[in-house]
Amino acid sequence: MAQFWPHNKVAMKVNKYISSVVFVLLSLHAVSVLAQSSDVISQVKETIKAGSAKELSKYLNQTVDVTIDDKVESYSKAQAEFIFRDFFKQHPASEFNIIHQGSSKGGQPFAIGQYKSGAETHRVFMKIKTVGNQQLVHEISFVKE
Repeated sequence: MAQFWPHNKVAMKVNKYISSVVFVLLSLHAVSVLAQSSDVISQVKETIKAGSAKELSKYLNQTVDVTIDDKVESYSKAQAEFIFRDFFKQHPASEFNIIHQGSSKGGQPFAIGQYKSGAETHRVFMKIKTVGNQQLVHEISFVKE
């Protein structure tokens, strides 16, 4: 039985090495996903600041849950573009800032922002979802504060 001990030590070292490699790869993937979502969030931020529904629609999922004040609806990407076009027309942005971003316990990225138009302020919340190899806005809300 003593002759098997050296093999067990080698096996333990190999397992430890493999575990370390897997951990590093998973960490790199997580950083990549966070970087992608951060990039999408900053791009969405710029399109909202500019009040461009057409540009915003490039970052929307094929179906998106939209909340504007108390109205919650699920729209196609094309329908959502019209909704945002109307919203931006009625409430032109004077300022828009992301005040917090992160990810849920399940790893779904999100961002919270503040949209100002004249004397009005809306709290903006968006959830990002990975679709294929893209990060897209799956849910977005503009709720008057």
